[in-house]
Amino acid sequence: MWKPYLKVIAKKIPKALNVLDRFHIMKKFNDALDEVRRDEVKKLAREGYEPVLRKSRWLIAKRPENLKSKQKPLLKELLQYNLKSVRAYLLREDFQHFWDYVSPTWAKKFLHEWTRKTMLSKIEPMKKVAKMLRRHETLIMNWFITKKKFSSGVVEAINNTAKVTMRNAYGFRKYETLKYALFHRLGDLPLPKLTHKYF
Repeated sequence: MWKPYLKVIAKKIPKALNVLDRFHIMKKFNDALDEVRRDEVKKLAREGYEPVLRKSRWLIAKRPENLKSKQKPLLKELLQYNLKSVRAYLLREDFQHFWDYVSPTWAKKFLHEWTRKTMLSKIEPMKKVAKMLRRHETLIMNWFITKKKFSSGVVEAINNTAKVTMRNAYGFRKYETLKYALFHRLGDLPLPKLTHKYF
């Protein structure tokens, strides 16, 4: 969703189908949810209310099916409160249904209804997510055009490997040397035979 990234793709490979996948979209949701929770923790403390949200970060950050058995009753208790954090959590969980659709048409209808409802929620970080979804709707719908087979996970793995290689090669001063290091790491090229054995 980063503008320079999208511009480079459009310029270098204009016929490529850019897919905004589930991982990156849900990361935006989790960031927004955490922002709501942090603000509300401070507000409750300021106004002298019971700190019901303290130590609740992982309760609402995780999906319900990923919670440990001792966390599930704590989440159930937390959901009884009429808090912005709880409403933001429920909005995020409601959006998970989007990924279950097979038909792009029905998925788009769900997306429009979800963004409309969220824009009325008065929860600013979640409204930002809704605006982002509206802005990138075409790229998000590409997820269904590709029949959910592709994600940018492979690109993320390559980027991470490149970053680690560059960090390990911090002593190299020339770009050419760094380029060779990247070729060897990413291409899994064989190392040259050494005249001496060190071990």
